[in-house]
Amino acid sequence: MTGSTLQAWMTDEKVDLALIGVFSLVGIPYTLKFLWSPVMDRYTPPFLGRRRGWILITQILLALAIAGLSFTKPAESPWLVAVLALCVTFFSASQDIVVDAYRREILKPQEFGIGSSYYVFGYRMGLLISGAFALYLADQIPWNQVYLLLAGVMLLCTVFTIFAPNPPGNIAPPRSLKAAVIEPFIDYFKRRGAIEVLIFLLLYKIGDNMAASMTTPFVLGIGFTKTQYAAIAKTLGLAALIFGGFIGGGLLVKIGLKRSLWIFGIFQAASTALFSVLAKIGPDNTWLTITIVVEQLTAGMGSAAFAAFMLGLTNKKFTATQYALLSSLMGIPRVIISAPTGLLAKHVGWVEFFIICTVVAIPGLLMLLRFNKWHEESPQ
Repeated sequence: MTGSTLQAWMTDEKVDLALIGVFSLVGIPYTLKFLWSPVMDRYTPPFLGRRRGWILITQILLALAIAGLSFTKPAESPWLVAVLALCVTFFSASQDIVVDAYRREILKPQEFGIGSSYYVFGYRMGLLISGAFALYLADQIPWNQVYLLLAGVMLLCTVFTIFAPNPPGNIAPPRSLKAAVIEPFIDYFKRRGAIEVLIFLLLYKIGDNMAASMTTPFVLGIGFTKTQYAAIAKTLGLAALIFGGFIGGGLLVKIGLKRSLWIFGIFQAASTALFSVLAKIGPDNTWLTITIVVEQLTAGMGSAAFAAFMLGLTNKKFTATQYALLSSLMGIPRVIISAPTGLLAKHVGWVEFFIICTVVAIPGLLMLLRFNKWHEESPQ
């Protein structure tokens, strides 16, 4: 709702392309969530337990922030939109902290691969509502009403949180806030290869994230309507992504994590190049379908392997903080590095832009040559 859907709203409002690109900075909380994750590790709400209690709180705050966006006008008050979008991403990042910890604690190690696939499935079903559903509605009713409905959907999600099971076992929270802040970082950084892993997390999906940040303005800008984009990119593309996630989870069990990261990463980079072909061809429905389906299929495979890799890096004693650190680093390319992508696309053109996105994926792949060192040092 603060990504491609907000980009589509701003495009409709004739907001400058460079400003749309800069708006990706509202996602900064995703890169900094490790700063407040110890609070959610240390303290337990008086209802639903340590994980579900925090999830419920963040969902309610999210619903209120999204509802606030529905009363704004991007063309007239872009900075008010930015502030409210920042609130949405802060509460969303906070929810991610607890959901990721919940996922790590409820899954067994042998379930990380297929569990990550189910996680991708659930996440993408949310994107179906905030993406295809929202774009379709925007062709029927004003954008403000669309966001108000999305706020209602977010509020409805609290029902599932209330009835979700608690993780098995009795994992005691850190003894103090100081312990919750310091011990997870000491535990992680004392391992050999810890810095290399963080650099890998920055680079592995950088090209994919750069391309994704401009996909909506690109598709709408070359002549497709929102309805066409929703019908192809947000339905067939979503189905391909979910299918790719399950393929990735299944192959991960058969061929192992290292080979999966190599193969899926190469597929991801190659699929990004298809957007350059589409940019030359123009608004052709067949080529848009091929491009989106292939790109989303490979993205789903890569996401399943990448999520399983990060789960395996965390120590169950410090789940929320360590996973927040790792996922924050993973989010930097999506937020900060993606910020100037609108300006880059504006100056070099769409064909060259997506070629650049393909090339910048190579360094992350080459870092997999060090995978055995990281794997040996990962926690049990």
